[in-house]
Amino acid sequence: MFQVLACGAVVFPGLFFAFRRILPCAFRQWSDADVVLVSERLVSSIHAVMATTAGAIVASSCWGNVINDRHWLATYFVIWYGVPYMTYDIFAMYLSHYYRFRVKGHEDYKQHSLRTVNSFVRREFLLVLHHIALLTILLPITLFFRKDQGDFFIGCLFLTELSTPFVSLGKILIQLSLQDCWLHKFNGGMVLFTFFMCRIALFPFMYWMYGRHYGIPLYSVPFHLPLSTNLGNSCILAPQVYWFVLLCRKGYRLYKRSRRPDSSPAAAVTDTSKND
Repeated sequence: MFQVLACGAVVFPGLFFAFRRILPCAFRQWSDADVVLVSERLVSSIHAVMATTAGAIVASSCWGNVINDRHWLATYFVIWYGVPYMTYDIFAMYLSHYYRFRVKGHEDYKQHSLRTVNSFVRREFLLVLHHIALLTILLPITLFFRKDQGDFFIGCLFLTELSTPFVSLGKILIQLSLQDCWLHKFNGGMVLFTFFMCRIALFPFMYWMYGRHYGIPLYSVPFHLPLSTNLGNSCILAPQVYWFVLLCRKGYRLYKRSRRPDSSPAAAVTDTSKND
């Protein structure tokens, strides 16, 4: 068990530092901030593919009885790769933040300090809180408090990562100055679609599946569940709705700019960078 956990703890930092070595050889004009950002996004995409695959396997295997059917991946993927990734990702996000402001010439970012860490936490508070909540709330529930029930719903939660590769691809295309190509526009549509389906619509779907199992209508399911379950789902869903609204606003701004005759690639990069 501990050997596998250690393996997961090595995989993601190892991939991150490998990309940091490889990317500067292929893109010599990139700054440290560019390399760290793309490296972080590539590793995020790899983890998202793994999590989505695991979620599809678990959910499809437990479809018949969403309460009592079991699949070993529901628990072990969290231990092997979920915990190591979430821990690593906080560190990677901090590095991306640090190098981004260092390249911009901020005096406080000449070296790592408590001030740079505090600035990162303040600027990315919601993301950091999201990661910490998964580690301190979802992990104990998955491992200790489920009473060996609900593997189907754990698999569904893994599926929330489906939108991550599209989000990462959008960042990488901007980094490559390809924000005006058809692929970036298509990818933007996929971001909105997958984010809505797998991070927002997924929750009423899980409630519907629970109600189907017990033969109760959807509107009665929240009253059938413990208050802690509803609160937990609300805490996970709320930031997803907030981020989806931000994505929609950003997409609308990009659409309006693309309709202007005086829109230019330089303006696109400038506008996008303000909202990343």
